[in-house]
This record gives sequence, structure tokens and C-alpha cells, in this order.
Amino acid sequence: MASTSTGDVLPSGGKIFSTVPDLFFLPEFVFGGLVWILVASTKIPDTNPLGWVMFVSVFCFIGTTLWFFFFLCGANQSSIWPGLDVAYHFVASVFYLSASVILAYITFRTANFASISDELLKIYRLDISAVVMSYLATLLYFLHTIFSGIRWKRS
Repeated sequence: MASTSTGDVLPSGGKIFSTVPDLFFLPEFVFGGLVWILVASTKIPDTNPLGWVMFVSVFCFIGTTLWFFFFLCGANQSSIWPGLDVAYHFVASVFYLSASVILAYITFRTANFASISDELLKIYRLDISAVVMSYLATLLYFLHTIFSGIRWKRS
């Protein structure tokens, strides 16, 4: 019996701007890039584990950029791509969740020192912004995973 799918498994080209899971690409760029910028603009002491947060934000930003261009160029038309789409976004959401928890912990830990000087208060506010953006990026990657999984099961 022939396959009911005619190679139209995943959208490509301009169609990626009209499908639900793929609409999350642009907000993922924005919030992931903001996490990267906000964490990079703070002062990081030697004992601070924000290196993982930077790795996650840079890795996911570059990975999502490559993924977006694969979809845009139409290189995603093989039958393996729906599963890879789910796997990539699941890994990205787990990475971002772990980075968000670490970032929230570091921000909470430095809250006591924020009242000492204006410089520390500025860094504390940047960290709070980074935590919010990180959790939003986590949510976007998680939603992308869910909707990509639904699309995968339908294909």
C-alpha cells in the first residue's frame, strides 16, 4: 500500500510562517537572543555557574537559526525530519529549563546584595529580566515540542 503522505510532511519556504509549530521560530529567536544578551551584559563572579546559561542560549540560538534555514530552504522533506524536529525542540526545552532554574537560583542568591550599591542593583535587574526571558524561551520551546509532536503523529 502506498503512503498517504506525498512528501508534504513538513512545510518549507514561506509556508513555515503559516503553521502553528513553526510560528514559534521567531519568538524563540527573540527571547533566546535576549537571554544571551542580558546574561552577557552582567558581571559574573568566578563562582557563578552562568556559563551553562550562556552555553544553552548560544547553542539554542545557533541551532534554531540553522533549523529555521533548513525549513526555509526546503531541506526538511525527508520522512525523518518530523522526529528530528520533536527531538531538537525537546532537547532545547530541557536545556532551557535547566538554565532557567540555575539563572533563577543565582538571581535569588544575589538578591541580598542588590541593596548594597547601584551597580549591584543594576545587575540584579538585568538578571531578573534574563530569568523572565529564559522562562519564556523555555515555554516557547516546550510548546514547539508539543505541536511538532502532534504534527509528527499525524504524518
